[in-house]
Amino acid sequence: MATETHFFTAPDGVSLAWREMGAGHDLLLLHGFVSDAKTNWISYGAATQLVAAGYRCIMPDLRGHGESHGRERLNDFGLADYAEDVARAAADLPRPPVLIGHSMGALVVQKFLEKSKDTPAMVLASPVPSYGLLPSSFTLAFTRPTLFASLNTVASGGRASPEALSTVLFAESPEPAVLERTYRRMQRESRRAMLDMSGWSLPNPWFAWGNGGPRRPPTLVLGAGRDALISAHEAQATARMLGADYKLLPELGHAVMLDAGWEGAAQAIADWLDERDL
Repeated sequence: MATETHFFTAPDGVSLAWREMGAGHDLLLLHGFVSDAKTNWISYGAATQLVAAGYRCIMPDLRGHGESHGRERLNDFGLADYAEDVARAAADLPRPPVLIGHSMGALVVQKFLEKSKDTPAMVLASPVPSYGLLPSSFTLAFTRPTLFASLNTVASGGRASPEALSTVLFAESPEPAVLERTYRRMQRESRRAMLDMSGWSLPNPWFAWGNGGPRRPPTLVLGAGRDALISAHEAQATARMLGADYKLLPELGHAVMLDAGWEGAAQAIADWLDERDL
């Protein structure tokens, strides 16, 4: 299916890329850490499946990622900067989009909604918890120290090994060619964004949706039963904290749009949106 790539300029002058597929109600899909829109949503087919369900997919590369500019300043960018990129992308759309974020992208969705409440719904897939990565980090440090060390390498601006990437992203090790293709597309992540996710600048759901303010939009949280990074229990805790619907994908790892069986994750999103006439 044809994908159009467009560029727009952020207020601070950074050129940002976004990809577009399909027609229908707009879905704004945000990729996770060390990734980009093409890897997260297009390469394996998740966006194509959502387009087939009648939606238009808008998929930005957050600044410093994919084809967006700013990689030389990547470590200067935090969650608030990524949220501003979302605001800029949404401003060009004819109506408020449904917001869908994976992993770090789920936190960016919530950060964006601290300032802009105008969205019909949101979906958070394998979300970094609203309370941050510290609990997950402590658990990994004691139970899987080698994997914890690899993730610290990413947090320090390096790259994890293919083996560590496989453990983090997939329920089972994929075919070597699949793992190599995925590894080649992964990149460094912002140190500042990693610190933000650890607690420096987390979204505040109580501030965003306080008493007397607008109601929180309908929300779906997807948890992955074999997620080595964000456990299904943590995803469910995020759902409880946000008053969201929760669906467990029992056989998938953290990368629910890349792992074998990703079609079930995409279908869960399409079905949930359809049930709400979105």
